[in-house]
Amino acid sequence: MLKKKTLLSLNHLLTINSLTQNSIQLLIDRANELSAIKTPHIASHPNSPIITNLFFEPSTRTQYSFEIAAQRLHVPSITPNIPSLSTLKGESLLDTIHNLEMMGSSLFIIRHSINHTPEFIASELLTDAKVLNAGDGTHQHPSQCLIDLMTIQSQFTQFEPLSVAILGDTHRSRVARSLTAGLQLMGTKDIRFITPPPLQIDHLEPPEGITPMDIKQGLQDVDVIICLRVQQERIDSSSTPIDQATYFKHYGLTTEKLTWAKPHAIVMHPGPINRGFEIESSVADGDQSVILQQAKNSIPMRMAILEALLN
Repeated sequence: MLKKKTLLSLNHLLTINSLTQNSIQLLIDRANELSAIKTPHIASHPNSPIITNLFFEPSTRTQYSFEIAAQRLHVPSITPNIPSLSTLKGESLLDTIHNLEMMGSSLFIIRHSINHTPEFIASELLTDAKVLNAGDGTHQHPSQCLIDLMTIQSQFTQFEPLSVAILGDTHRSRVARSLTAGLQLMGTKDIRFITPPPLQIDHLEPPEGITPMDIKQGLQDVDVIICLRVQQERIDSSSTPIDQATYFKHYGLTTEKLTWAKPHAIVMHPGPINRGFEIESSVADGDQSVILQQAKNSIPMRMAILEALLN
């Protein structure tokens, strides 16, 4: 175990911007240490913390990795079946949260389709319970950002000199928004947004310091490529549907397009992957792909986050 003076303690984790470069590095270091420990745990007692997972949007990797992380830390957790919650009977979300607080929940892991919902809940808690944002609308996904930073650092010694391309639905992506802020906190300056025209939102400017580029220019000589899913569920229903074959031909990450990047470039994707839409199978499964490493890293990183919140 790390000495107490090096253990991080967090109040909430709502946005990646709430962290510093030092706290991010402490979490990465702790996650790397936890990945090598067979039976880490937080000591249990009658008043042990209870984690409540509230996922109001579908999730595989995030929800189950948090559940596995809690199990490995020997912290009890519950994952209510959202359709069975009393919110369907007219109870407000806050009343549900307050009742769960009184039952002993000390950490709420929340995914919601509406931006800033976790922040609102954190501001209305009745106890000293914590809130972890597991993805809110198009806003933020801080734990995924930390996983991605951990994965990048495992391949490169420094963040500052890296050229990073984020390819896909950047305008609607909480992953892109969080990772951009996280990379900037770690010192990366060359961050490129490659947003295919069918996915662009009029009058929406990229984050400060980000350069929008076309696909060939954007992938040229980059070290890291983060490929994003086309978020059909967030696209205005009145918009023209995106044709998968056309999108893949022009904007899908293929073996040919990958040659525009540096030979050592790594390929990442937060999942779920839509093969033949935003990425070619030969790229997703190729030697330069670290997509499954991201999934593997999700457990120790989320353990480190839970530990910091429950510390």
